[in-house]
Amino acid sequence: MAEVGALLADRYRLERRLGSGGMGVVWLAADELLGRPVAVKQLNPSAVSNPELVEEARQRAMREGRIAARLHHPNAVAVHDVIEQDGFPVLIMEYLPSRSLAEVLEDKGRMTPGAVASMGAQTAAALDAAHAAGITHRDMKPGNILLSDDGTAKITDFGISHAVDDVAVTQTGIIAGTPAYLSPEVARGHAPTPASDVYSLGATLYAAVEGVPPFGADADNSIALLHEVAAGEIRPPQLAGVLAPVLTRMLHVDPAQRPTPAQASEAMQAVVAGAPSPLPPVTDPDITQPVARVPAGSPSQGTRLNNVPVPAQRPARSRRWIYAAAGAAAVVLVLLAFLLPSGEREQPVERSATAAELERVVSDYYALLPEHPGNAWTRLGTGLQAQGRAGYEGFWSSVADVRVIEPPRTSAPNTVLVGVELVMADGVRITEHHQLGLRGAQQPLIVSDAVLNSSTSTPPPPPARTERPEPPGKEKREENKGNEDRKGEEDKKGEDS
Repeated sequence: MAEVGALLADRYRLERRLGSGGMGVVWLAADELLGRPVAVKQLNPSAVSNPELVEEARQRAMREGRIAARLHHPNAVAVHDVIEQDGFPVLIMEYLPSRSLAEVLEDKGRMTPGAVASMGAQTAAALDAAHAAGITHRDMKPGNILLSDDGTAKITDFGISHAVDDVAVTQTGIIAGTPAYLSPEVARGHAPTPASDVYSLGATLYAAVEGVPPFGADADNSIALLHEVAAGEIRPPQLAGVLAPVLTRMLHVDPAQRPTPAQASEAMQAVVAGAPSPLPPVTDPDITQPVARVPAGSPSQGTRLNNVPVPAQRPARSRRWIYAAAGAAAVVLVLLAFLLPSGEREQPVERSATAAELERVVSDYYALLPEHPGNAWTRLGTGLQAQGRAGYEGFWSSVADVRVIEPPRTSAPNTVLVGVELVMADGVRITEHHQLGLRGAQQPLIVSDAVLNSSTSTPPPPPARTERPEPPGKEKREENKGNEDRKGEEDKKGEDS
C-alpha cells in the first residue's frame, strides 16, 4: 500500500488518509497537474483472504470506475479518473470537505425532520439520475451520504453498485449491502433493484430522523436482523412528524408501492416547503404495510403515532382472481389488436423533450419574473402549484429584479441546473443554485425545484450625514466684509456733514 507523500501516476500526491473500509483506503491527495484536492480510493488486496477473490475485487473496482464515470449529478460524488498502482486500480474522485451522515448521527444522535427532508430530496434526485444511467447503488446507508457545511448532500461509494448492462462479478449467494438498511426482498435473496435502493434510502433517512434504523441495528446478530428485515415489519416512525408519510411509502414492503426516486425527491421538497404531498395513493388497497406491534403502555398505542395513521394488519386476500383477470384482459387486448384496422392500432410515440428545449423552458420562466408572476405560474406543475398562487405571487412582489448568473444547463434526463440572483425590494441580494425537474414533451412543466445552495448579501448602510466643513478663510472674509461695511458707513456720515 502507498504511504503519505507517494506520487501516483506522476500526478497525484498523497497527503493524508481520510478513512478505510471494506476493500479500500481513501486518501486526500493533491492533483499537481490541475492544482486541486482530490480523493483517492485505493484497493486493498490484503483485505481479501481468498486469493481467488482478488481478481474479482479488481474487476469490481474497475467496474466502479466505469459505472461512476457515467453519472454526472450535483448530488453524487464524481469520479475524475481511474489509474493503476502496483497492478490494482485506483479511483480518483471529487474531494468534498464534509462528514458522512454516519459521523453526524454518531455525534448528534438524530436530525430534525426538515433537515432530513432537505438531505433526502437531494440524494433521491441523485438516485434518480443513477437509475436513469442504469446504475443500482446496492448499499445506501448513512456512511455513503456525505454532508458539507453548506447543506449539500452527496451519495458516494458505488463500489458494489451494479449496472444492468454490466457483467455481474459478485458471487452467487453473497448479499451485498448492510443488513440494517436492506430491503425485505433483498434480505430474502432477490437481486437488488432501483426499488430496493429507494427502500434503503428510506431506511437511511428513517435512521437520521429517528436515531435508529427501522429494524434496529443488531450488529452482533446480523442473521437475526436479516430475518427481521425479510419479514418487513418496520417500527413505526415516532419522531418524523410531517416526514413520516413519505418514509412509510419508501419503506413499503411491496416494491411496486414505493415511489420512484423522482417522486420521493418531489415529496420531500414539498415537506421542506410545507406543501401537500404530491405522492400518488397506494394503487392496491389489499396490500397493507406490515408494522411492528407497539408495546403495551406506549404513548403511541392505538390508531395513530404523532398523527400518522398506523396501517392495521389483516390477512392478505387470495390474489388468484387478479392474475385471472389480468390474463383475460391480455387475451382481449390481443384480439382487439387483430380486429382493429392497422391505422387504429398504431399510436404515436411521444418523443422526449431535448436538452435545448428543457433549458429554454427554464430560461423563459425566469425571463417572466418578477414582472409577470401570473404567466410564470402557468409554467409550473401541479405539485409546485399546490403551494398556492397567492403566496407565490406575494413572494415575487417582494423581488425587484431577477438575474440569471449561471445559464440553464441540463445535468441529467429531465433535470436542469441554473444559478440566479434575486434582488429584493430592500436591496438584499440572494444568490441561489437550483435543480429543476421537468416533465412533458410538447410543453414541459417545472415539477420540482430544489435549492442546492443559497447565500445572502446585505447592502452596506448609507454613510451618516455630517455637517459640511466651512471653506477655509470664510470667517476671515466675513470679518473683512464687516470692517468694509463699517468703514463705508463712516465715510458716508463724513460726506453728509
